[in-house]
Amino acid sequence: MHVPAPAPSILQPEAIPLTVVYEDDDVLVIDKPAGLVVHPAPGHPGGTLVNALLARWRSFKGLKGDLRPGIVHRLDKDTSGLLMVARNDAAMLKLAAQIKSRRIKKEYMALVEGRLEPAAGRIEAPVGRHPTQRQHMAVVRGGREATSHYQVEHYFSEFSLVRVQPVTGRTHQIRVHLAFTGHPVAGDQLYGHRHVPGLPRQFLHAARLRFAQPTSGEWIELESPLPADLADFLARLPGPSAPPPVRRSDPP
Repeated sequence: MHVPAPAPSILQPEAIPLTVVYEDDDVLVIDKPAGLVVHPAPGHPGGTLVNALLARWRSFKGLKGDLRPGIVHRLDKDTSGLLMVARNDAAMLKLAAQIKSRRIKKEYMALVEGRLEPAAGRIEAPVGRHPTQRQHMAVVRGGREATSHYQVEHYFSEFSLVRVQPVTGRTHQIRVHLAFTGHPVAGDQLYGHRHVPGLPRQFLHAARLRFAQPTSGEWIELESPLPADLADFLARLPGPSAPPPVRRSDPP
């Protein structure tokens, strides 16, 4: 019996609303909502950020990258916040070089289970594919080098609100590193311990982004406030307490 080869995937423009926080001839920065997949993949052939980009900016059709034109870095489906997209191939190469040299700085807000101590620190633990659960990443011997800095902003009775600056950019790095400390991201169904009533998704938001504009070299710094679902959950928690004063753990 002859089985025909699968038809090649063709990206289709889709009119999906996007919030653009920065735009020039080289770069777009999108404030991605939770629930939006970044690019087509098995199980998600459409309805992605890439489909939305094609509908709004037809020039994306000319970029290389198969199903990921312009995508410089990713955010998980249920992570919200700032996502950078290249508008041309030259910008793509320069931004990828900035990521490789660790010049691009990103900061996330995360609510984690329990009381994370010390109140500031550095997590250095190699991240790789879980040896038996292939859909999961984990801290494993022989994994890729991974480093994250963190600083606690507030302690709540059952949670800690934390700023996290990943130095490296491994898949699921922040979620894996925080789970490794015994304090997984609240609401994380993959790496967490429990469902959190009233929290509709994992509490992880890409809040700050700093990069050099690919053509001019000018530094661009952007911020995104917590979206309503996370801010509302935080507001319902019992009054927070500040951690003891510590030196900020921002990477150099």
